[in-house]
Amino acid sequence: MLKSISDLVERLDALEAVLDYKFEDRNLLLEACSHCSFSNENRSDLENNNERLEFLGDAVLGMIVSHFLHQNMTDREGRLSSLKSSLVDAKACREYVLHLGIDDYLLLGKGERQNEGRGRETLLADFFEAIIGAIFLDGGFVSAEKFFLQHFIDTVLDRIKEPPRNWKAELQDLTQKHYRCQPSYELIKETGPDHSKLFVIGAYIQEKLVGTGTGNSKKQAEQEAAKCAVILYE
Repeated sequence: MLKSISDLVERLDALEAVLDYKFEDRNLLLEACSHCSFSNENRSDLENNNERLEFLGDAVLGMIVSHFLHQNMTDREGRLSSLKSSLVDAKACREYVLHLGIDDYLLLGKGERQNEGRGRETLLADFFEAIIGAIFLDGGFVSAEKFFLQHFIDTVLDRIKEPPRNWKAELQDLTQKHYRCQPSYELIKETGPDHSKLFVIGAYIQEKLVGTGTGNSKKQAEQEAAKCAVILYE
């Protein structure tokens, strides 16, 4: 894992080769690779971190996937939304980083470098969104879209062929069928700093806890809780 700006600068050619994208403004790439924990510890070397690029990249990635699904599928909005979610969520973005093999290029502060749990997954997901944001600012939407589809078109097509299960919808169908009610979800625990929250959600049927789920967002944790409950009933 790289530990300094100078180390990263020396490896920019290699990183661009992996991304298969040449930056006009390499400062954008440096910023995308710099987590706030690193910039806070190294203000003399770097003022900016990748939070703003992550924010932008999240929107751009959503647009890329939405555009592709709209152009290539005729399904109703519900299935398109479910597919999109599975292709842009934190788990998917982390897998994109690992697929590219660029996780070592993310500059982290000393404390974050020791984090190997779910917080680490969030950092990598944010890193990918920052990369997308940087490419968008450097080359526009077409360049960002080309980058994503060039590397991950197979993932997108595989997901279309075998769409993910909507566990919350399945649990709702089960509870309506057997209990004539709807499941409810409650926050059990919330831990971690603002940039790396971890939520534990409980799924309840008639006030009885039937499953728990953990995720970096409440939505993800609810899906995991519903999955646990559905598997229990199957």
